[in-house]
Amino acid sequence: MLGRINKLETFGSVDGPGVRFVVFVQGCPMRCQFCHNPETWDFKGDKAGAYDISAQDLLKKALRYQSYWGKDGGITVSGGEPLAQMDFMIEFFEAAKAAGVHTCIDTSGVNFVRNEPYFGKFKRLMDATDLLLVDIKNIDPTEHKKLTGHDNKNILDMFRYLDEIQKPIWIRHVLVPGMSDNDELLIKTREFIDTLHNVEKIEVLPYHALALAKYQDLGIDYALKDVKSPSPDRIENAKKILGILP
Repeated sequence: MLGRINKLETFGSVDGPGVRFVVFVQGCPMRCQFCHNPETWDFKGDKAGAYDISAQDLLKKALRYQSYWGKDGGITVSGGEPLAQMDFMIEFFEAAKAAGVHTCIDTSGVNFVRNEPYFGKFKRLMDATDLLLVDIKNIDPTEHKKLTGHDNKNILDMFRYLDEIQKPIWIRHVLVPGMSDNDELLIKTREFIDTLHNVEKIEVLPYHALALAKYQDLGIDYALKDVKSPSPDRIENAKKILGILP
């Protein structure tokens, strides 16, 4: 089984616990306006230098750096959208778990459904997954579609399923002025999070436009180019509403 890969990061420090070997897969069905990896959108990714690699060869590359991971580190697969390459992910993570590696997926959840054959594969992948990093991009379905091009119904259902099986998650919320930086929406987000029992960590990620040059190089219009980063007060406000700060 071959996976389509955009790039590798050998010493990741913000994609899960400890030091991580981070795999950025190629291809994503979402078009989040604040995405900082637009080069991973296209599933072929020829212009982005994407390449195919087997699960076993990728694991061999990762294990070269295992001595740097310590007791908390491991492998994180991000993207792009890892769940769009389900068969590859299953083979890769089952091999990683057999090697005693901590596994983590950074996913939007956009592919999640409880229909077969997908659901059976998802459950199998979860058996080989230790942690998920998941976004609540916008709790309101209409605003979520404006922001990403997709509804959030199945994404929130994935959250509920992960809670059902008590799979640990870290929740990330990108704070975008004029969009997700909204007290009413933040309160609704907190109310949803409070229904879950598997949340180990909540993070507020302040919006920034550091990926603008990537969009310009790719010839993609950057919808948020005139949006400024949230102020420190608004960041603190979001953290308090979401329960990160007292």
